[in-house]
Order: sequence, then C-alpha cells, then structure tokens
Amino acid sequence: MRRVALVDNPASGLKSSRRHATVRAALDALHSAGIEVEHLTINGPGSGSALAREAIARGCDSVIVCGGDGTVHEVLQAMVGTGVALGVVPMGTANALACDLGLSKNPVIAIRRLLTAKAVQVPVGRISYRKADGSEGCKYFTVAAGVGADALLMERMDPARKKRWGYLLYVMEAFRIWVSHPFPLFQVRLTKNGNGRPHTVEASQILAVRVRSFGGVLGHLVPGATVHGEDLCLVAFKTRSRFRYLRFLLAVVGQRHTFSNEVELLKADAVECLPGNGSSSRVYVEADGDVLGHLPARLEIASQMLTLLIPPDAQP
Repeated sequence: MRRVALVDNPASGLKSSRRHATVRAALDALHSAGIEVEHLTINGPGSGSALAREAIARGCDSVIVCGGDGTVHEVLQAMVGTGVALGVVPMGTANALACDLGLSKNPVIAIRRLLTAKAVQVPVGRISYRKADGSEGCKYFTVAAGVGADALLMERMDPARKKRWGYLLYVMEAFRIWVSHPFPLFQVRLTKNGNGRPHTVEASQILAVRVRSFGGVLGHLVPGATVHGEDLCLVAFKTRSRFRYLRFLLAVVGQRHTFSNEVELLKADAVECLPGNGSSSRVYVEADGDVLGHLPARLEIASQMLTLLIPPDAQP
C-alpha cells in the first residue's frame, strides 16, 4: 500500500463519539506507516460506491472500509475487476468478512495486520434480482446471499433501531419471523459444471455462503465455504416447518449441525430462484446483509475478480 482511501460510514456500528476516536486511531496507524491517506465519509445510500470509484480514479491503490458487511458490500460494487485492493477495519453490527479474515475490532491491530496483508484476487458472487419498481438489478457479494426468511429479516432491520440495539435486534426480529412467517416454497434450479440438465428443488430458504466463518453464534455454518472458492456453497431449507428451522439453528449455535434431505448442503455454478406455483407471497432477496429486492433471482460466480487484502495467516 502506498496511497489509501479510508472510507468511513458514520451510520454503521459504533456510536459517534467512540467512532471518531476509532477512525482517528486507524488514520494515525496508517500515517505512522508512511502511507498517504485520503479520509472519505459516506453521507448517504450509494455514496460509498461513488467515493471508491473516485478514489480509484485519483490513483489510490487500496480502499480500506471502516464499517460492517453492509458498508463493505456498497464499496465492493465499484471495486470488482479494478485490481485495486479492498481492506476492512470492522466497525459494523455484523463483521462477518472481517471475522473470516481474522481481523481485530481494535483498529490499530486491524491496520497493522492489513499492512502485512497480501493483495489476493478472489472470486465473488453475483446476484441478479427484481427491484421494487419491477426493473432488474445486479450486485456482487463476498459474504453470503440469501433468498427467503433471512432476506425478510434484513428487510425488517430499521437502521436507527439497529444502531441502538445492535445484534439483539437480529435476534428479536428473527423470533418474530419464526413465529409468524408462513415460509412459502419457491423453485430452485441448480446447474453444475456448466452442462447437464438443471437440478430442481423446492425450498423456503437458500443461502449461498462465501466465508468459512461468520463469527458469533453462526460460526462455521457451511463446510467448504471460502472466499477462494470457485463455486457456490449452498444451504437449502426444503421445508416449511418452523420447528425444523429451529432445530437446525440451535444445532448451529452448538456447532453440532448436520445436513439432511430437509436441510441440504449443495454446490453449484449457478442457481435460479423462481416464485412458487400459485404462491402470492413476495420472497425477498439479500446480499451481504442488505435486502435488494425479490424473486425472480439468479446467483452465480462473477467473471471478474476482487482484489482483497488478506493477512498471511488467513490465506489458504
């Protein structure tokens, strides 16, 4: 790293007073290492991508995000295929990518690890979906993309309440969904190795995972998932039973979960999700914790790569 853009999202994670000190510590650590730094602040939805794009145009060789997975997701959209490295200093409510990379929530320690990190090209997922206005959208993702109940959970996350309650809000809203949601089935068509007839199943939830560990209670949710993987590792809930959901999630918390015909572990090159026959329920779509839209949707590995700053002990 020679010239870095530090992109800060004041709306994520830490309270303003603590956040200011945390960001200042990160900036001081970079300056002490002799690195030229631009401090950029996100001031609204979509500005993170614009700031990253402008920093790249000005010649920054790395963009470091101070925020959570949602902020990383926004900045990521401008960086895939550019060759400019993306780094993370975890300051959000959810920091799954940073956890997977072994990055500390202490900004100085995180920056020091990023200074020793290697810029590695990794595959990223891409998800196409239908926006609320009926038009088509497309986003990259690095942590996970989901269709079904987990996307409904993200849709219910009010930013102000999320900042106040943090991870507890996820738990409360997840319980509300578990009690009241009908878990409608939709069609899932999976293709592998680019040929052959698609394998079709019905599911009430699929989750495509790109990290080994989410940290927290989810931990190592999907065996074989990794940011270096060239296919999609999927969990498909082929059931509407709320008790089957609960049993699986409790097993995940205890890291004793196994897979079955009802909750299946799958791999695919591409996945198409279509509304179920006769279903009137809207099925939401999310990526990296941001609700994007609804079905129909397609998940695949993007043709372009992301350059990611990965500490030495987190490399394969």
